[in-house]
Amino acid sequence: MSFSASALRVARAGRLLIDGLDIALSPGAGLALRGPNGVGKSTLLRALCGLLPCEGQVELEGAALGTDAYLDRIAYAGHRDAIKAALSVGENLAFWAAMTGGDARAALERFDLEALAERPAGLCSAGQKRRLGLARLALAPRALWLLDEPTVSLDAEHTARFAALLREHLAGGGMAIIATHIDLGLELGELRLEAPQRRVETDPFLDEAWT
Repeated sequence: MSFSASALRVARAGRLLIDGLDIALSPGAGLALRGPNGVGKSTLLRALCGLLPCEGQVELEGAALGTDAYLDRIAYAGHRDAIKAALSVGENLAFWAAMTGGDARAALERFDLEALAERPAGLCSAGQKRRLGLARLALAPRALWLLDEPTVSLDAEHTARFAALLREHLAGGGMAIIATHIDLGLELGELRLEAPQRRVETDPFLDEAWT
């Protein structure tokens, strides 16, 4: 089980943000993305889960980026918590569990959400919504976690709960790439991004060559 990206190149809105990047992860390895806002951390994570076009070679356990086999092996948590506001907290997790497998009740307990199970997700606080979004990680296993500032809006207790879950994921041979500004108390590799920030002649979005 391994992940590799080679000669990765990502442009957005006419700006080249990632150019010639290589990443290699072995089972149990985590990588922290560092760098100031706007340098391309979120762009990189979105490209690695197929939400943005990119050039280069990306493979996870032999499956290429863009294939169903690749998507079945990743879990992505971005700035949005991906909750259904009209459903309760418990119903959200039951929905995800029905799609991906896993124990919804155990995921509720993992992120201290049992008392909120009947509350409409749309009425939750920012921290509660973040905990609900992250609880998806405790459902079906995924080889690679792609996480964009996962601890935003979390207090110290729930940041520690997340760090414990991540530690277990890595100890079990999983991998993770995380944009984070805090020290999670884990042994993670570090990749500091310094975007070229130059204009490019072509861009898949501007050229309407990718939808």
